Amino acid sequence: MWAYNETFYQIYPIGFCGAPVHNDGVTEHRILKLADWAEYLQELGIGSIILNPIFESDNHGYDTRDFKKIDCRLGTNDDFKEVCQTLHDHDVKIMLDGVFNHVGRGFWAFKDVQEKKWDSPYKDWFCINFDGNSGYNDGFWYEGWEGHYELVKLNLQNPAVVDYLLECVKMWIEEFGIDGLRLDVAYSLDHNFMKRLRRYCEEIRPGFALIGEVLFGDYNLIVNDEMLHSCTNYECYKGLYSSFNSMNMFEIAHSLNRQYGPEQWCIYRGKHLMTFADNHDVSRLATILTNKKHIPLAYGLLFGMPGIPCIYYGSEWGEEGQKAPDNDYALRPCFEEPKPNELTDLIKELIAIRRESDALCNGSYHNVVITNHQLVFERKTDRERVLVAINASDAEFSAGSHELNGTFERIMTYPEAAAETDTVTLNGQLSMPPYSIQYLKM
Repeated sequence: MWAYNETFYQIYPIGFCGAPVHNDGVTEHRILKLADWAEYLQELGIGSIILNPIFESDNHGYDTRDFKKIDCRLGTNDDFKEVCQTLHDHDVKIMLDGVFNHVGRGFWAFKDVQEKKWDSPYKDWFCINFDGNSGYNDGFWYEGWEGHYELVKLNLQNPAVVDYLLECVKMWIEEFGIDGLRLDVAYSLDHNFMKRLRRYCEEIRPGFALIGEVLFGDYNLIVNDEMLHSCTNYECYKGLYSSFNSMNMFEIAHSLNRQYGPEQWCIYRGKHLMTFADNHDVSRLATILTNKKHIPLAYGLLFGMPGIPCIYYGSEWGEEGQKAPDNDYALRPCFEEPKPNELTDLIKELIAIRRESDALCNGSYHNVVITNHQLVFERKTDRERVLVAINASDAEFSAGSHELNGTFERIMTYPEAAAETDTVTLNGQLSMPPYSIQYLKM
């Protein structure tokens, strides 16, 4: 699967393009801005973008009105075709947000039910009870997603609904040439639907990638040969920032070993889960980390550990953003142009190193040295062995282990001054400068 060796870049288009929060019905060609960033994304080394909702919706994109029409606030279908062509010309693939669990109250089939009630041919597309009423006084009750009644839950056990959604996906593949889907709230989706989606997409476009949004539970239930290729790894997202904030590297080391370690009971060995430091739903890394010197170290850890790294737009230059109790606007800003800096340069280097490393993309995971402030772990395949060493302390540290032996090539050091030669011979000890990252390859 192509996605396993790539780094993803997530964009929330309505915010990124500076579109109004609520659909004003005015067509503006804002989505063309994505094409302006294609060269920057290519230079950064991005393999694919993930676009949060782009289709016609009531407000934030997850309340879809029409799965076959680009949101008028963003532009037209022809605009997006142009964007996809430009991105592909710059070797950047495109993954769209597949919002299949629910639609908005403005969705065409739901509006038909509002008008015709039980006489609507679409009444079984939703979970409706005509003996009740909704908070909107529709004259019937319907199931909303997790109590949010502006999000009308689709009945994915209705074959007509599934056929319609697959028809839409086919259109996206054929008209826009997309390469994969992020499945919104994948933990809520019907398993049979996901199985059919996997088979259908593979038939139309072999290698089509499916990555699910999953917040909790056993990822194996939906990441398998029948359903999804990957899903979001929220366990390690939490461990990533929390380990630095609490100065307790045992937390992330425990999560990574529980998921990928050498023991037979480790639960996700061989899988490629999507790893991230932040996204459109959580406070940005630069905001949530209490010690800003830990920001580059967190990315050093992210690109060294198992999984598919995903960067949220703007975070590669350390943009801040605090999640509010009642909205996510601060997390989804509009940037006129990229603002690369030294952090961006580091991430660019990490992307390139990971892409070329079999061990970092596909290798096993093994903890070598763990202290409260330091972590050294090994990624290994038959062809390559890489040590990843992170020192979160403001003091130099000497890590000791019988596994730290042999001659290694330094393929990455941060800060740069930490590297004196291209090779280093270890005799049971590894010197770790303050606030440092080291990748050593054998």
